Amino acid sequence: MSVQRHDWSLQRKGYIDQQRHKERVREAIRKNLGSIVSNESIILSDGKKTVRIPIRSLDEYRFRFDHRKKKHVGQGDGHSKVGDVIGRESQGRGPGRGAGAGDRPGVDYYEAEVEIDEIAKMVFDDLHLPYLEEKKKQAIRSRQIRFNEVRRTGILTNLDKRRTILENLKRMAQETGKARMGPIRKEDLRFRTWDEDIKYESNAVVLAMMDVSGSMGEFKKYIARSFYFWMVRFLRTKYDNVKIVFISHHTEAKEVTEEEFFTQGESGGTVVSSAYRLALDIIKERYHPADWNIYPFHFSDGDNYYSDNDEAVRLADKLIATCNLFGYGEIGEEEFTSYRRASGALLSIFEERLQNKDRFVGVRIDSKEDVYPALKAFFGKRGEWV
Repeated sequence: MSVQRHDWSLQRKGYIDQQRHKERVREAIRKNLGSIVSNESIILSDGKKTVRIPIRSLDEYRFRFDHRKKKHVGQGDGHSKVGDVIGRESQGRGPGRGAGAGDRPGVDYYEAEVEIDEIAKMVFDDLHLPYLEEKKKQAIRSRQIRFNEVRRTGILTNLDKRRTILENLKRMAQETGKARMGPIRKEDLRFRTWDEDIKYESNAVVLAMMDVSGSMGEFKKYIARSFYFWMVRFLRTKYDNVKIVFISHHTEAKEVTEEEFFTQGESGGTVVSSAYRLALDIIKERYHPADWNIYPFHFSDGDNYYSDNDEAVRLADKLIATCNLFGYGEIGEEEFTSYRRASGALLSIFEERLQNKDRFVGVRIDSKEDVYPALKAFFGKRGEWV
C-alpha cells in the first residue's frame, strides 16, 4: 500500500502525539493537585514561570515479558476465561517498602516542566469569593474569555479543526465535484478569536493574618505560607482589583508588606486578639462594610495565651458580624493531632463558643496535602467542603 504524498494525519503525527502527551501530563497533575499545591519547588520558585514536578512514568500500554524468570514465559494452555487468576504478585519486598533492601523494581518517575499558570488554572477552576454581595461602589473587574468569532487568520493554537475540515470539503466539492478530504491549503484554515468579557463586581478586600510566634516552627510556617501563596495568586488571577492587607502577629500585631509577610521569622508569645483588633481597626478606617466585601483569613497553630481566649472569641464574633466570611486555619502535626484537640486549641474553642457560625469556616491542617482542601473550604461553593 502506497502512502499518499499529502496524507494530513501523517504530517501531523508528531503534533498529535505531543498533544496527547501534554494531556496525560495534565491529567496526572489533576489527580495529584493535593500534593502539587504544597510542593516546595512551586512555593519557593521565586516567581519562575516553570517548575519541575515529579510525575509517574507515562509509558504506553504494552505486553512485557518477565525476563528475570525464564521458566514458563509466554506459555499457557490457551483456555483461560474471564475471572481466571493468571499470576500473583511476588511476595518479595516491594519498591521502597519495608525494612532492608528490596528485590523488586521501583516505579519510574520523571520530572515534567510545567507552567505555574497552567497549574494555577486547574487549582482555581472552581474557586471564587463566597457570599460576594452588591455594594454601593463597584470597582472589581472580573475577566472571562469568550470565543465568539471565526477568522481566516490567527495563531495555530486557536485553529478550529472542525471548520477547517468543512472548508476543505466545500472547496474539494467545488473543484472536483466530490465532497472529500484533500490537501489542506491556506484558504481552508479557520481560526477562533475571542473577546474578554469584563464584568464589574463589588469592591472586596482580603485581610491575611498569620501567627509568627515562637511556636510556629518551620513546618507550620511553611504550611501557612503555602496557603497564602495560592490565595494571593488566586485573587490576582481571577479579580483585577481585590485589595489584600497583610497582618502578622505574636503578642502584638502589625500591618506588613507582602514581602515581609512571606519572609518574617518566628518569635515571641501568642495573643490572637491583637490581630483581630487590628483587622477591625483597618476595616473601620479604610473599608466600610457598606462599600466593601470583607474576607479576613487567619492561620495559627492554635496555641493562644490562655487569658486571651475570651477576647479572641469576642472579636472573632465581631469580625463575623462585620464581614462576608471569616476563615480560620489551624496548623498541627500528625503525631500531635489527638493532643491538640484535647488541649483546648483555638479551633475547638471557636467551634464551641462562636455565636454566629454561618459565615465562619474553620479547617485543620496536619500535612502538606491538606492545603488544597483548605483552599476549597474557604473559596469553594458553600456546603460543598464545609
